[in-house]
Amino acid sequence: MKRQEKESFVSHIREELSNSSIVVALNRESGITVEELTKFRKDMRATEANFKILKNTLARIAVKDSALDPISQCLKGQTALAYSNNPVGMAKTISKFAKDSEKITILGGVMDGGVISVEVIKELASLPSMDELRAKIIGLLTAAASKIVRTIKEPSARVARVVAAKN
Repeated sequence: MKRQEKESFVSHIREELSNSSIVVALNRESGITVEELTKFRKDMRATEANFKILKNTLARIAVKDSALDPISQCLKGQTALAYSNNPVGMAKTISKFAKDSEKITILGGVMDGGVISVEVIKELASLPSMDELRAKIIGLLTAAASKIVRTIKEPSARVARVVAAKN
C-alpha cells in the first residue's frame, strides 16, 4: 500500500470510528478460519456493527489525538476493531462469538468517549435489546389500558349477574 493510500485509508477509518458510539478491541487467535470470520462479520452486519482487522500502527494513527486514543493501549498482537452505534447488539454478538469459538477475546473498548472494560462489555451483552424493551413497554401500556376497561366494565357486569341470578 502506498503512503497516499494509507493516509486516505486512515482518514476513512478515523471518520468511521469517530462516528461510532462504541469501539471494542478484540484479540483474534491465529487458528481462526476464514469461514468463522465471514460468519462473524455477517452477524456483526446484522446488528449494524462493523468489524475491521487493521495493522496496529494504522489503528493507532487513526485513533491518535481523539476521544478513542485510550483504545491504543489494547492494540498488541493480532487485534481487530469492532465499532457500532448499537452498543448492546454489538456486545451481544461479540460475546456470543467469543464464548462459542474461544478464538476471539475481548480486550477493552471506548464508549461515548469513556474507557470500558471487558466486564462492562459483558454487562452490555446481558441487557435486553431495543426490540425486547419496546415489546415490554407496549405490553405494559396495553395491560394498563385493559385494566382500565375491566374496571369501568365491572359494575355493569355485576348488575347483569344479579339480574341473571334473580331470573
